[in-house]
Amino acid sequence: MSDENPFNILGNTEVPKFGTPIVEQGTTEDLGERIKAIISSSDTMLFMKGTPDFPQCGFSANTVAMLNHLGVTYKTFDILSDMSIREGVKAYSNWPTYPQLYFKEKLVGGNDILTEMFQDGDLLELLKPAGDNA
Repeated sequence: MSDENPFNILGNTEVPKFGTPIVEQGTTEDLGERIKAIISSSDTMLFMKGTPDFPQCGFSANTVAMLNHLGVTYKTFDILSDMSIREGVKAYSNWPTYPQLYFKEKLVGGNDILTEMFQDGDLLELLKPAGDNA
């Protein structure tokens, strides 16, 4: 790990990007319904600061790098773009920090947990495509 960027566990290697930011359409539902709709919009959903192409914090950048390195297709929501979602997701998940990764509508965790899972191989095992027994 570099002392200059302690979040960059993968180094400065270029990997393909697999994340797609989403933007809500028609936000007339109540906050809980909006959050559920965002989470269920993808098997792998990341609430982060910024976008996969332009993360706005080191923790989000690290999480995006891990997902891209694993070749996971995922969607993201920029919590900086909507304060009600930003605060609502914290209450929804009972998790105070970002990023937050959901897989099949269940919270996996934040950067620290994801980094540990990545290093142990557990993140790949959890997120690998169904039917891929490699």
